[in-house]
Amino acid sequence: MTLVTDTDAPRIALVGATGAVGNTLIQLIEERGFRYRDINLVASARSAGRELTVDGRSHRVHALEDFDFSETDIAFFSAGGSVSEQWVPKAVAQGALVIDNTSAFRMDPDTPLVVPQVNSHELDQRPASGIIANPNCSTIPLVRLLRPIEDRWGIRQAVVSTYQAASGRGHSGVTELQKASAITLEDPAAENPTEEFSPTLAFNVIPSIDRMLEDGFTFEELKMLQESRKILGIPHLDVTTTCVRVPVVNCHSEAAWIECHNPVDRQELVDLLAEQSEVTVHDREVVGAFPTPRTAVDQPDHVHVGRVRVSPHNPRGFWLWLVADNLRIGAALNAIQIAEALLLKGTLQAEGTPQAEEAR
Repeated sequence: MTLVTDTDAPRIALVGATGAVGNTLIQLIEERGFRYRDINLVASARSAGRELTVDGRSHRVHALEDFDFSETDIAFFSAGGSVSEQWVPKAVAQGALVIDNTSAFRMDPDTPLVVPQVNSHELDQRPASGIIANPNCSTIPLVRLLRPIEDRWGIRQAVVSTYQAASGRGHSGVTELQKASAITLEDPAAENPTEEFSPTLAFNVIPSIDRMLEDGFTFEELKMLQESRKILGIPHLDVTTTCVRVPVVNCHSEAAWIECHNPVDRQELVDLLAEQSEVTVHDREVVGAFPTPRTAVDQPDHVHVGRVRVSPHNPRGFWLWLVADNLRIGAALNAIQIAEALLLKGTLQAEGTPQAEEAR
């Protein structure tokens, strides 16, 4: 049981608790034994009053519009960018430290953008903004691999194609894919629902995620560039991507071409990646072995890597194929690991906050 009376344990709120990431956060709190002394589930007014279970206890969902964050230490926001833009500043003003899963504050210079396995030093002190941003679901597994590569060989450029699952659009995205697939199997000429994906994602791939920008790239592709630079602390890192939605329920995949400043030995590269925390290299023993979204579920909290290929014509360049659970690694798990690191470092409280005064 992770509900405790210890006053060192935080009081937490999950905003967007009824969504896909919110549900995953609840699951991870239970699985990881994340200790808390109070928990509040928060969502939009239309979800208020629902009952969700955490650690065997039933909790009524509160309406965000009426919720008071003054008795919250950590607020996890997973309800969309527009919700975060409106409500995160209010939660911070009431004393909560916010871990935000949206793009709303990622590029704010006063807000650290954190992947604990990469830049946990950003958590050594409470941020001035009162917010810690969670990166994009495709950026997180990528930078976890780029960090040791940069440290060993230096990176000249990374060219990445993503293959992103329907769950990136939440419960509604998965439901629409399943419904559209059933309709198409029954009648290939029938009209499919397109509220979440247009054109339909059923038996299809869509090379466009998020809004289109004037230069022809999408905002999703821009996020991967900007976020990788900020997390790794390399302002001029050359990362270019094509982000594609594919008819997969869960787990994002990526094909990454990485060119380094120095020649790369394949065996050393494989060993280096395998040494990383929560990374599984599938072709360490059998060259060419690879993970898929269906096999990655066996270790849902690992970044899975395969098809490691150093170019025979350019030994400074190599390919990686990676798969990661976008709801866990790409969102909820990273958020929980941020909170765990804050508690381990003892930097949750800040002088002058209501919580700090109470802790005295």
